[in-house]
Amino acid sequence: MGAWRGLRVAFILGSLFVILLIIVYWDDVGGFNLYSFRELKHESVQSGCCTGITTGSVLSVSTDRTQTRTPVAVYNAASAATLFSKGAAQEVTDVEQKEMESEEARTADGGEQKARQQRVLDVCLGKDDVDFPGRTRAFEQIPIRELDHLIVDDTHQIIYCYVPKVACTNWKRVMVVLSQSLISPSTGKPYTDPEAVPADLVHNSSLHLTFAKFWRHYGSLSRHLMALKLQHYTKFLFVRDPFVRLISAFRNKFGRPNEDFYRHFGSVMLRRYGNASEGLAETAAEAFAAGIKPTFHQFVSYLLDPETERKSIFNEHWRQVYRLCHPCQVKYDFIGRLETLETDSERLLKLLNVDHLLRFPLGARNRTEASWERDWFSQIPVTKRRELYKLYEADFELFGYPKPDYMFHQ
Repeated sequence: MGAWRGLRVAFILGSLFVILLIIVYWDDVGGFNLYSFRELKHESVQSGCCTGITTGSVLSVSTDRTQTRTPVAVYNAASAATLFSKGAAQEVTDVEQKEMESEEARTADGGEQKARQQRVLDVCLGKDDVDFPGRTRAFEQIPIRELDHLIVDDTHQIIYCYVPKVACTNWKRVMVVLSQSLISPSTGKPYTDPEAVPADLVHNSSLHLTFAKFWRHYGSLSRHLMALKLQHYTKFLFVRDPFVRLISAFRNKFGRPNEDFYRHFGSVMLRRYGNASEGLAETAAEAFAAGIKPTFHQFVSYLLDPETERKSIFNEHWRQVYRLCHPCQVKYDFIGRLETLETDSERLLKLLNVDHLLRFPLGARNRTEASWERDWFSQIPVTKRRELYKLYEADFELFGYPKPDYMFHQ
């Protein structure tokens, strides 16, 4: 009996030691994600991009973003037996087919994407003599609150940095569908069509998991988790000519009554630069009815005013992309442009292995055209145009938009 008891103790201690080794060295053999917000369904195997660890689930990890993602499977005894069935074999074939299509998507626009990524890298390394705040800091030095635009989808291993006024409503719709974070009242099930997701709901921050929320969920593990996901997930953003984006933001927020933006920004612009300190309407509706509303010139003056920067960081609708998405710290796998939205969106969905699940909604297009720039800035003094360019110069250089020569001449 004593010998048998000793063997049992030795077996238990040995098992605990092996488990400890697995925990300590797991990251070194590929990493994993135990932080998924919902248990993955069996159908997720077909897309080859599962991340949750549950009974019988598949673990998929990308170890090199420049190559096709290779699923690393972890099965229990039951699922191991199922793997060799005819049906499961067909699923593996489907996964391989999707991986091949993904690789084709990577190479289809490989030259253009490499050029965009290389330009970002060169600017971040200081090769273009363009300096801007935060260029050389490490990702760990970015305050948590400044990571609120990095949306994470654990199910499909995607990180999307949204930039307001750059098709972000429709890309948020896509992320809602992929993450199944919103239930359709008509079906009682998660939305499957991005165009059906209500635009007024898609900007609700509670629908999206962002890096800024990690501290609340994971505490001291937050930074480690971010690093793992940045290493293994596909990261993308969409950009736009910086000045066209500014015009679009102004038209959308100040070209028609908007109570929130009037109260926080429009009324401030009118008081500071419109000589309307007395008798200023309290609401946007009253101001517009009286024909009093901020001008584009006042908007530019507000952006250039040192007082604006001292009191608060820019609103996200006109905040620089480098401050929203941190391209010098996050190596994006895909940089799309609004100017080539249709083709870029199609290629990106293939790259993400989700083109069989949904289509990008292209119906509602932003109406602000690049050809409008000269007219909008014609009433802005040259000195202010130059100052404004310096304010957004980093975005122009990072994403390859040409320097607007008209900004420097009468």
